Amino acid sequence: MSIQIGDSFPKGALLKVGENGPEAVDTASLSEGRVVIFGLPGAFTGTCTNAHMPSFVRTADAFRAKGFQRIVCLTVNDPFVCDAWASSTGAPDAGIEVLADADGSVTKALGLDFDAPGAGLYGRCKRFGALLRDGKVEVIDVEDSPGTCGISGGEALLEKA
Repeated sequence: MSIQIGDSFPKGALLKVGENGPEAVDTASLSEGRVVIFGLPGAFTGTCTNAHMPSFVRTADAFRAKGFQRIVCLTVNDPFVCDAWASSTGAPDAGIEVLADADGSVTKALGLDFDAPGAGLYGRCKRFGALLRDGKVEVIDVEDSPGTCGISGGEALLEKA
């Protein structure tokens, strides 16, 4: 079963690249205030790069104007890939944190993991968009297909903020 409205975001550790290499980011830090979080199948993939991330780059300022302190992208990739992809998409300039769920444990705890062997994807994250308040899910929309970015995109989620 996947995470639902009213559930707490699962405990776990994500990774980001810091000054001295990979650094752990405790998901407990997502329990502070209002947070936008979106998950996607993988960095440098078509829909993720051309639709999903750009939708949040476009809407980042509008989310902040509505009181969201953080915008976080979750993907099952290693932190170095996440860092390179974030830079290539303009995520840091928009104040979007791209965090690596390198072992997929947070994605599994969310109940949003999937495999697509034909595309060479294993243990990846379903495409979703969610709004958290003090670590509790207020809104969550999960796409039916990993190649679709509609209900989980920045503009769609902003309408529910």
